[in-house]
Amino acid sequence: MSSNGEDKPGLSWPDHDSGPTPPPEYKSRLRDEDRATRKPLAWWDRIKLLLLLLGAFMVLVWSTLAEFAGLISFQDAFAQTTRAHWWLLLLAGLELIRQLHYLISERSSAYHRFWTDRVFGGFGRRAGRMNDWNRYRIGRVLKVLFFLVILDLVLAKLFDLSPALALFQLPVVLFQALPFILQLSFGFFFVIVQFVGLFWFLSRGGVDVYFPDDIKTRYTDVWGQDNVLAKVKENMVFLEDPESIERKGGYVPGGILLWGPPGTGKTLMAESVAGETGKPFVFVDPGAFIQMFMGVGILKVKSLFRKLRKLAVKYGGVIVFFDEADSLGNRGALSGGGPWGGGSMTPSAWSANPPCNGLSYVSADAASLLFRGSLEPSTAGERPGGITDRIIMGGMGMGGGMGTLNALLTELSGLKKPRGFFNRVVRRALGMRPKPPPKYRILVMMATNLPQALDEALLRPGRIDRIYKVGYPSKVGRIRTYQGYFAKVRNELTDEQIEKLATITPYATGASIKDLVNEALINAIRRGRESILWEDVIKAKQLKDLGPPEDVEYIERERHAVAVHEACHAVAAYKVRRHLTIDIATIEKGGTYLGMVASIPPEDQFTRWRTEYEADIMVSLASLAGERLFFEGDSSSGVSGDLESATKLATMMEGYWGMGSTVASHGVTHEVGIGGGGKPGKGESQKEKDLLESNLGYRIEEKLGELLERIADLLSDERKTVLAVAHALETNRTVTGDDVEAIIEGRPGPLIDGRPYHVPHFVEQAEAYHAEALAAHKAHSKPTVPLPSLPVPAPVYSEVPSGNGELGDPEGGSAAEGA
Repeated sequence: MSSNGEDKPGLSWPDHDSGPTPPPEYKSRLRDEDRATRKPLAWWDRIKLLLLLLGAFMVLVWSTLAEFAGLISFQDAFAQTTRAHWWLLLLAGLELIRQLHYLISERSSAYHRFWTDRVFGGFGRRAGRMNDWNRYRIGRVLKVLFFLVILDLVLAKLFDLSPALALFQLPVVLFQALPFILQLSFGFFFVIVQFVGLFWFLSRGGVDVYFPDDIKTRYTDVWGQDNVLAKVKENMVFLEDPESIERKGGYVPGGILLWGPPGTGKTLMAESVAGETGKPFVFVDPGAFIQMFMGVGILKVKSLFRKLRKLAVKYGGVIVFFDEADSLGNRGALSGGGPWGGGSMTPSAWSANPPCNGLSYVSADAASLLFRGSLEPSTAGERPGGITDRIIMGGMGMGGGMGTLNALLTELSGLKKPRGFFNRVVRRALGMRPKPPPKYRILVMMATNLPQALDEALLRPGRIDRIYKVGYPSKVGRIRTYQGYFAKVRNELTDEQIEKLATITPYATGASIKDLVNEALINAIRRGRESILWEDVIKAKQLKDLGPPEDVEYIERERHAVAVHEACHAVAAYKVRRHLTIDIATIEKGGTYLGMVASIPPEDQFTRWRTEYEADIMVSLASLAGERLFFEGDSSSGVSGDLESATKLATMMEGYWGMGSTVASHGVTHEVGIGGGGKPGKGESQKEKDLLESNLGYRIEEKLGELLERIADLLSDERKTVLAVAHALETNRTVTGDDVEAIIEGRPGPLIDGRPYHVPHFVEQAEAYHAEALAAHKAHSKPTVPLPSLPVPAPVYSEVPSGNGELGDPEGGSAAEGA
């Protein structure tokens, strides 16, 4: 290796004297305020305007000589031109004085400081004592006066009148030229209105401005979201009193994003802000930026922010609210991955249950690799059902558009450029720097239920400073919301009943609670009452969750089969499932089910465990095990939905959640093409491929078989309990969860007494009736004995609360098993 470092690639210069010299140190260009004198001008910039004026004057002198060729001398032509166009020499003299002023400022620091600090600086300080709105009004008056003076001088020259009379001659001339002006106007509008007019009209609308006291909603009208509301209030305090944070070196947060499921109160929260604030509130329609023609959305954005700046200067601040912001800021990637095509199985910051640490435990390079991998299409084969990775091209009218989003990003935090013609042009012509724009205190609020669709550039600090999740209300929040809406109508509900209602509606939002209370009021009016009773609320809940039952009647043997099917679900749910409680059991046929047993979580829970999922699977498989048990190995097609739910859960447990016999995630192994049920690499034999692809399926089947055997043993031991619940369903058609538990335990329930179901004589009658129904099932005939009656008649009540949701929600929630 040579001593001069030439054989050392990658070194800028060697660390000894024989090598090349280091590069010179970079010196930053001085700011204007750091200079002792004015920045020197180039000679061409100094003389170009003076040459233009003098050249124009000499052209006029030459024109005079040419007009009177041989009659006057150059001196006479110069004097005549001077008398006729003296103003050109005046402008040239003023330009000469300006350039001399600049030249002295470039040479003398004292002279430069005098004009900068004492003259122009003093003027700026005196003007700065006025607020922005007063300066705006005074500036507008001065602009009008300046325009009138220039117009008066021009008219005086044209009409050969004194400036005092020339301006009054303008209306006469305009009236005489009116026909010609109308002809030009007609031609202009005929040609241009198709484009300019169309785009102008398309750029209007979609923006509503509300001034203080226009909206009556207040913070006290927002229930169930106290934590988020407190944060929003904090932002309003900073907007109303910006000096409280700015004088300490901070800045007022300029953007808030409210995201969460539909109906949780995001728009209501923004409406309460509009009612509480003393600033104008601008509501932007979510469809305002969706237009047929490209470029209209950009015009709308610029027009909107021009209006916002005027309102901010006039009122000291303004709030703008973009509802359904994903329709505008939709440059983000929406993933359709996951084994069921419903989204990626990797939790994100926007998911209901984000991972405990996200990507904080991996390096930046590993996090980037994982992120890029999540955006790439799967390398595996086509998914079942023909679901493949595709890119959908959006045409006109398919959203706000890239240009609209870019315009929004620029307006939110673009260059703070000086605004106004006089500020940018006239001040610079006078040698004064344009004044920076005032502080436009604009608070941007956005709401969306698709935050993953928003572009990352839109969500960065400086544009959106605060991101708040407006999720499902907690139980305490639901109770407060129910109390608020029930307080607006007459009702006879107790606090215990309202708490019970909040418990049996775990994922109720503000919108759904309001709708349920209104439906309960309709039920009360339908029955001729002025006050809402508990039964009205229960019937309203049943209608909202299940829809109206179909007006059909089962044949007797099918009614018994459906009742046994649902009774197996109910008994299994009561015996093996502790994280959910039974809400309703029904055999009334709905739009997509013959019957169902719905369960709800008794408390808010955010994590799910292996034993809970296994209990869910056993409750789903109870229908298949029960039909085989009670119908001598036969089973119906009504178990298809239960098997689908059980298989989904078993697949997630074995392949994704680490709740099976292996630890590896099937999604990753399937993508990269290695074992664990994934796609084998190239060159592998068909036998090895079949072995790999059947591995996960074998584990799933093994898990389902094990749980099916366990639940079959349980139902065999609880045979008489299943028949008792089936009898209650056949008799009442719909039974509450509390009554199901009373029947199983043999105690009095709220509406049904469960003790008669455990009388030995009734047990024998129930077995005899089942034997007749089984015989009728085999022969496709009608049972020869009627449904047995209870020793003590039980009250009949079918208007009961119902559940919601379906089994198999990986995030937890209510479960419904049915035929």
